[in-house]
Amino acid sequence: MNLIRRGNNALPAYRPGSVEDQFGRMVESMFQDFFAPLAQGGQWAGDGAATPRLDVSETDKTYEIQAELPGVDKDDVKVSVDGQRITIEAECRSANERREGETVVYAERTARRFMRSFALPTEVDDGAAQARLENGVLQLSLPKKQGTEARRLTIQ
Repeated sequence: MNLIRRGNNALPAYRPGSVEDQFGRMVESMFQDFFAPLAQGGQWAGDGAATPRLDVSETDKTYEIQAELPGVDKDDVKVSVDGQRITIEAECRSANERREGETVVYAERTARRFMRSFALPTEVDDGAAQARLENGVLQLSLPKKQGTEARRLTIQ
């Protein structure tokens, strides 16, 4: 499909190829990641929440989601499912813990919060959903809600 510009001169609009499109998405993602802490009040601006990176894949029956939550304990993770909307909240507290008599010489790690909310294409069966945190990666297995299929009515 070509985009056509209508007006005095009908020249086809520029449409990037797949390589150019991938490069454009990569650059856009880089700028979003760079400026996100400022826009969200994240690391640079204070106490805002960072956005964890996600991988979402789909099978016939489930959505498989992996979210990066480095340094977070499983007790500090909260996942909520509301129809199609998934919300992940977590907090990494261990970075600010200090032992008595300890003097900090240099510290770059800080406690941080993570928050991400997104919608899936179909509703999720929250009763059968499973979550596991392993090596800083939250793995969610969210079964698709089995809707009622269309039924043919008999004409009387």
